[in-house]
Amino acid sequence: MVRLRRWRWIGGGIVVFLALGLGLVLQRANQWYHSPLVGVTQPTVIEFASGESLNKLGQRLATQGIIHHPRWWIAFARWQHKALHMRAGEYQIQPGTTPAGLVDQLVEGRVLLHAVTLVEGWSFATARAAIESNSLFRHSLAGVSDQVLMAKLGLNGLSPEGQFYPDTYRVARGSTDVDFWAQAHTHLQVELARVWQSRQANLPLTTPYEAVILASLIEKETAQVDERPVISAVFINRLRKGMRLQTDPTVIYGLGRAYQGRLHRVDLTTDTPYNTYTRAGLPPTPIALPGAAALQAAVQPSNSTALYFVASGTGDGRHVFSDSILEHNKAVQRYLRARRALEATK
Repeated sequence: MVRLRRWRWIGGGIVVFLALGLGLVLQRANQWYHSPLVGVTQPTVIEFASGESLNKLGQRLATQGIIHHPRWWIAFARWQHKALHMRAGEYQIQPGTTPAGLVDQLVEGRVLLHAVTLVEGWSFATARAAIESNSLFRHSLAGVSDQVLMAKLGLNGLSPEGQFYPDTYRVARGSTDVDFWAQAHTHLQVELARVWQSRQANLPLTTPYEAVILASLIEKETAQVDERPVISAVFINRLRKGMRLQTDPTVIYGLGRAYQGRLHRVDLTTDTPYNTYTRAGLPPTPIALPGAAALQAAVQPSNSTALYFVASGTGDGRHVFSDSILEHNKAVQRYLRARRALEATK
């Protein structure tokens, strides 16, 4: 009987000892789980591949020195019923992130976003080439015609030129090119609706699309923000008077690949749908991606009475505006003299 009590006492002591030991291990594991990852001293990018198991991810993070106790990390994620809810993708771990925080980041899908920019004034061909060469995207549109691309966006029969808003977008790796173009088009529609509501009365523009066309001409004519409303006024004044717009960027766009970097007199007289020297009114489509300032200028021109403009010739990108052809011809002569003088110094 004494011997039995002794064994019971020893057994109870062992149980208590094991319980205390297990408690200390769990306490230490919990403390580790909520402490910053010592292996992350700077922003670190990881990728959780689609179809990859949590065990494989944990071991890979351990090999990279990011997680020192992968089994603890996996056990906590499973115990909290979060393991099955982690989303594949590319993630950036910041210094100070805890193992618990990393689990939450993967569950919430807070993936790393990359900047992708559509530049104001780009043609759609340039913009499309930039997106198709970007390895961030999953490409399904490479090699298809512009018409097919627009059809996949639900924009059948619409020219892609000027239909996408130039801006910097935040994109996750593995996003589709279709989703990107859809987002850029929706962004344009939102901005255009806002701008169109603010338009001046009695403009010779009957639709928002015509505002985009005019904005694209303004975008290509000047990079000077303060000049855009004045250039818009010149085009608006000419439209009201039935004068041809006579803007070189439309001629260049109409020439396409035939343009070799310099316009010649024959180019101005060679008719294309985009030659505003030979055809009246706006061209049939935009010629570039117009930005916010150009869109605003298209519907809110200045009160200038000018009908002409020409580059100043000083190399600063600015223009000289004139109300009469006589003043304009004088400005053109000054421009030619200034350009010759500038070229002589090179």
